[in-house]
Amino acid sequence: MVLSRSSSTAYLRLCILSALGVLTINATAAPNDANVINDDELPKVELDKIVVTATRTPTKTSNIIAQTRVIDSEELQRYQGQTVVDVLKSQSGINISQSGGMGTISNFYMRGYDSKQVLVLIDGIRYSSISTGTPSLNLLSADQIDRIEILYGASGSSIYGSDAMGGVIQIFTKGSRVDQSNVSTTIGYGSHNHYQVGVTGQLKNDTSSLSLGVSRNKTDGFNAIANSNAFDYNADDDGFESTNASLGLQHKLSDSLSTGLSALYSDSTTDIDSAGTLFPNAYSDQKNGSANAFIQHQTPLTITKLSYGQSIDKLTSHDNNSINYQEGSKFDTTQEQARLESQINAQPGTVTVGAEWLSQKLDASDVLDFSSGSAAQTAYRPDDRTVKSAFVGYQLADTYYDLQANYRVDDNSQYGNESTYNVGAAVRPLDGMRIGASYATGFRAPTFNDLYYPGYSNPDLKPETSKNTEVFVEYNKGNQISRLTGYHTDVEDLIGGNTNTGEAKIKGISLTSDWRMDSFLFGLGYDYLDAKNKTANSPNYNNDLVYRPQNSGLIYIGYQQPTFNVRLEAKHTDDRFSDVANQTKLDSYTLVNLSGSVYLAPNLRANLRVDNLTDEDYTLSNQFGTEYATDGINYFTSLTYNWF
Repeated sequence: MVLSRSSSTAYLRLCILSALGVLTINATAAPNDANVINDDELPKVELDKIVVTATRTPTKTSNIIAQTRVIDSEELQRYQGQTVVDVLKSQSGINISQSGGMGTISNFYMRGYDSKQVLVLIDGIRYSSISTGTPSLNLLSADQIDRIEILYGASGSSIYGSDAMGGVIQIFTKGSRVDQSNVSTTIGYGSHNHYQVGVTGQLKNDTSSLSLGVSRNKTDGFNAIANSNAFDYNADDDGFESTNASLGLQHKLSDSLSTGLSALYSDSTTDIDSAGTLFPNAYSDQKNGSANAFIQHQTPLTITKLSYGQSIDKLTSHDNNSINYQEGSKFDTTQEQARLESQINAQPGTVTVGAEWLSQKLDASDVLDFSSGSAAQTAYRPDDRTVKSAFVGYQLADTYYDLQANYRVDDNSQYGNESTYNVGAAVRPLDGMRIGASYATGFRAPTFNDLYYPGYSNPDLKPETSKNTEVFVEYNKGNQISRLTGYHTDVEDLIGGNTNTGEAKIKGISLTSDWRMDSFLFGLGYDYLDAKNKTANSPNYNNDLVYRPQNSGLIYIGYQQPTFNVRLEAKHTDDRFSDVANQTKLDSYTLVNLSGSVYLAPNLRANLRVDNLTDEDYTLSNQFGTEYATDGINYFTSLTYNWF
């Protein structure tokens, strides 16, 4: 069944009312019904969570200097049938541009930086395309993920190196935490003939745990071109399908020695809207993922971990048209990474020391070079890149104050040495209140396209660099956490037009507040962003950076019981420009989404998510006069059965 924007509203309202009726019936069920629900399956809300991305050591969010956000497995249940991009676009302080529906090319923006300047990790392994520098989060299925940690700001640069100027997003696969043996099966269906089937099995005993998950996701999609009549685009629906898998294995060899491995993989096909007379059946095949193995030794004073991993991003494009001589173009990214690190109990505080080795390779087919004014097929054979790094850090989490300091040196085979550092401190002048500040330097290495793409290359490019100052005040007591953060960033040597001539100034304020009162949950987020082009003698001087809204906000309210939960949220995004000259403006929009789950039986859970309840008409991308469409009111519902 395919529901158009015009015909789906009444039907979906009926679905919503029916779902809310089921929730009401379950809310008034006999108290004994709740007693048979397994405690491990109940939705849990913990405002002060443990994170590892911000410092490399397990630390409560109330002791972290930088702003962080944790999306745990319970919250990810709301995103059945969706991708990591769908998860991120619902988060405070993150905005998305996307050229159509599910699986299409997307970019995200955080703290004024785009995705090339935000490092993405999967279980500690770098994940992105080396050619463009962007990670394909639009292809990773949310159902194979245990949790996502978001680190805002530049403090991650001195911990993880290049590409973390705007922050770090780390994805943890299923299997990183197995509480008990179980098998679960999920089936789901939604708008545009969207279906998902999946199964996850987990085994656990005193010394080992194993997790294996597989899922299949497919949708007919919708027409991705909003102004197809004006540009003669092929006005057909653009489908997406993917097969996804995750693996996690951990084994305790002795009281002090443990080992493990993890993997996440996606094999997907995305239909692409292109000019109807030239490329009526364009599509792309992509294979993406990451694998990681480690061995860890622990004593009362130290934890030493040796890990090795690899990530891939493989793209093959097709147009099914014999006149296109770029048929079957390929971009194959491989990143290998090895790391040795030790955490030392320094009493007080923790010292972290380590070394990393990173190899980045790109195997590409011939590409089209337009630099001469006409298309010419040209060989694209970039050099490999090797990065050797060393880092040291110190962290102290005390009752009255918190400290963090890190220093890192990266030796890059293509552009030489780069060092980064950050220092931060926070104090608690009153019960529940914390005030802090930090300073961090960051950098981004040029992508392989920047360095080697035919006709536009410059092998002498330098890394982009940044200087970042952040201050915050936080209140964390009882059932609420509120934080007000102000930041100021100067970015130099921005890469544009194959030169390091760009400069930018980014400043902003971020407010987040999350509350729990009995069974009610509610919260809000507000971000003010001023991201300007400060390139001297440029015609675009003082223009807004593209796709950076000045104001954005989020508000939600939820209700939670042992047998059901429901959440209503609204996210607003301000006007923003899609071109550097600030001539094309995308209108502001507000999306209202509803999600909920209910236990129909002790082991059977039903989930429903309805996005864009008000059927808002908006666009997330405009490229060269082409406006890309977004979905109207749409839904996805699923059933999950657990065997214990």
